[in-house]
Formats: sequence, structure tokens, C-alpha cells
Amino acid sequence: MDEFVMRKDAPVLTDIPRYSFSEEPAPIRLERPQIPALNLVLFLATMFTTTMIGAVTAGADFSIWHPLHDLYALTNGLSFSLPLMAILLAHEMGHYVTARANGVDTSMPYFIPAPPVLPFLSGTFGAFIRIRQMPRTRRVMFDIGAAGPWAGVIVAVPMLIIGLKLSQVAPLDKSAGGFELGNSILFWGLTRVVLGVDPNTVNVNLHATAFAAWIGILVTAINLLPMGQLDGGHVVYALFPRQHRRISIMFVVTCVLMVIIPLSLGYEFWGGWLLWAVLALMLGVGHPATVDRDTPLDPFRRRAAWLTVVLFLITFSPVPISFTPPQNPDQNPPEHTQEVNNHAHHLDALRHLPNVRI
Repeated sequence: MDEFVMRKDAPVLTDIPRYSFSEEPAPIRLERPQIPALNLVLFLATMFTTTMIGAVTAGADFSIWHPLHDLYALTNGLSFSLPLMAILLAHEMGHYVTARANGVDTSMPYFIPAPPVLPFLSGTFGAFIRIRQMPRTRRVMFDIGAAGPWAGVIVAVPMLIIGLKLSQVAPLDKSAGGFELGNSILFWGLTRVVLGVDPNTVNVNLHATAFAAWIGILVTAINLLPMGQLDGGHVVYALFPRQHRRISIMFVVTCVLMVIIPLSLGYEFWGGWLLWAVLALMLGVGHPATVDRDTPLDPFRRRAAWLTVVLFLITFSPVPISFTPPQNPDQNPPEHTQEVNNHAHHLDALRHLPNVRI
């Protein structure tokens, strides 16, 4: 921006740079963090529900009505709950630590337990933090928004590798039917590399740790949807503040089309995209403006932002969950089988519901 400064002798042209890459507002010193009782209770409750789901899917004889008697059986679920909670905790602490490092007041993570019954077969609705004040710059907004997904996936990838190494490969058999878990590029690629087989031609008896990592990857993809104030919405705002609302609306429409188009053509689809479209509309497709909206991302953050977009693409699955009816309804399917076929994974969800598989 140019400004003319009038003096008595002659006008002097003074160049005032609109953007500056050198200085950031000094972070505000925050009080020492404390873990509120509510946050701790919710964390422990979610740890219990996820462990219970893990124990039941592992075939342990566990009942919620006799928790002390069945305490040993409950430990069978730790191979599922510990990696899942680690991924969720890493995601939220990525947001939290980055926010506090930039002087942004935020809450400790709130974990949300889910009833350990159908269709909530993960035992949790996830977790979130509350940002009590708006970051001053787009740079800080990007740092906070992107830190969560990257922290979560950094934990999820080694968990997936460990879980796949503990999994077993069997001949392909789709006769049992059941719920199928869709593949992302990341999950499919690691499955092929670690197991050394084409995941479209075999059944994989998926270990609970690998299933927890699959959920963590799905959570990463959903959070990176470029809508509203999801993590992906923060990234889009940091890149294109004036185009954020338009991009957000476009992806809300995309979520609806991902249900309507395959439904009309007779293909598989996931109805959950309609839920996310409705939630986005209810919570708002816009994004609150930072105090400094004009200063763009520096080159390093711009590259990191586009890498975060790539992370969304490789963790995204158009049909995360679908159902395939059994070929012979009278046939009892084998228990605890995970099939990897045509971007699908199978796993018996509950020992008392053998036809329901994740």
C-alpha cells in the first residue's frame, strides 16, 4: 500500500508494506494448567467404555453388571483401548500444547464416552478442546488446527504397523457378510507393505490394535474435512480466508452427494456423511475472523498447509462403513475375521452378534 505524505516542499512517496513475515505477536503468559475433575472423570469413563468394547470383541466373558468379578476379563480389551486413547489424546494435546505455546487460552481435552452397544462399537464419540479466545493471526490459527491431526496420525501409524504385524492372513471368503470397513490410501498402503500381500485378495484377521489405528485414521480424516471450524476448516481459513465459506458450503454439498449419488445408482454409501452435513450446517459453515486476517502464511507454513491437505486425501475413505449381507443366512460366519477386499476390512464386532463385523 502506498501513502502520500504531504510536506511544505514536495510530496514524498512512502512505501508501507502490507505484509510482514518477520514478527509475530508475543505469546501471552498463561496460568499453570490444571486438570479439572470433570475432564478426568470423562477420560476415565471413556477409558472404561473403550476397554469394555475391546474385551467383548476379543471374546472375553465380561459383563458390566459384574465389573469386579470380571476385572481380569476386562484387561483383554486393553490392546484396543490403550492405542485408541493414545491416538485421541495425542490429537487433542497437539491442539492444546500448540495453543498454549502461542498464548491462546484453551481448555484441557474433554473425552466423550459412548455406550458399548451397537452402533457405537468404538466406545467413544471422540474428544475436543474449547478455545476460549480467537488466535490473533492466521499463522497461529493454522498451527493450532493442523497440530492435532498430525500428532494423532504420528501415533496412529506405528500403532497400525504393530497391529498389522500381530494380524493373521487367511484365504479370501466373503460368504459371511457383515459390516465392512473402508480403506483409505494410507491404511491400504501400510496393509500391503507390512503384510506383503495384495489386500484385495485375502482375508486379514485384524488385531485389535490395528482396528484402533483404523479408527484413529478415520477420526483424522473427519477432523480434516474442510468445513466450518473443524481442523480442516482452520487450515482452509489459514490458506484462503475470503474463500473459506464458499469452500465449506461446497464440501457440505459434497457430503450430501456422496450419499445421494451412490444410493440412486445402487452402489455402496455411508449415511454418516448426511449427519456431518447437518452438523456443519447447525454449527455454522463460516469461520470467525482473526484480528489480523490479511497477513498470509509464511512459505514454511504454506507448504505445511498443503501437506495437511495431502494428509486429508490419504486418510479419507468415501465409504468408511458398509454392510454386505451373508450369502447363506443360515451359515454361521467364523468369529473374529477381518477381510480386506475391494477396499474393505471385516472384523467380528461382538461375540454374541456373530453376523455384525466391523
